Order: sequence, then C-alpha cells, then structure tokens
Amino acid sequence: MTEKNTAPASSLSDKEREAIAQMPYEEARDKLIQAVQALEAGGLNLDQSMRQWEIGEALAKRAQSLLNDVRAKLDAAQAAQSSGADTAGTQDNLS
Repeated sequence: MTEKNTAPASSLSDKEREAIAQMPYEEARDKLIQAVQALEAGGLNLDQSMRQWEIGEALAKRAQSLLNDVRAKLDAAQAAQSSGADTAGTQDNLS
C-alpha cells in the first residue's frame, strides 16, 4: 500500500493570496509583523494559529520576492556602471 504525502488545505482564499501578491513591500512587512505579534501574544486556538502562520508565510514570501527584485535591479545597474567605467574618459564611450 502506498501512502500519499498531502499537505493540509490552506485556509487562505484565492482572493487573500491575490491581495498579498499585489502588496507593496512596506505593507507586506507591516502585516507580517502583525501576524508574528499575534502568534507571540498567544491566546489563539490551533486553527487561528495555523491561519496566522499561513498569512505570515505568504507575506514573508511576498516581501522576500520584492527584495530579490530590487537586488537584481541593483546588481544589473552596478554591472552596467562597471562596464561603462572601462571606457569612461575615452573616445570609446561616444559610440
């Protein structure tokens, strides 16, 4: 007999996931802090705790994705600046 490894169903709706996916960094960060504080404060039942955990995970992924995008842009700008520095002050940068 084979055993299936299935994750429990998420308590987040598609609408909630979409809202998180559209959040700017600052909002995702602030809501993540709220979710963590709710978990740290205690007093939640198991379902409420799991929901806060799922919200926190989704918000953390959103914030990290936005930070990764900014890092990629900074790296690209730095690479472009470095390649331009090779010809700075020469006739090569005019072409």
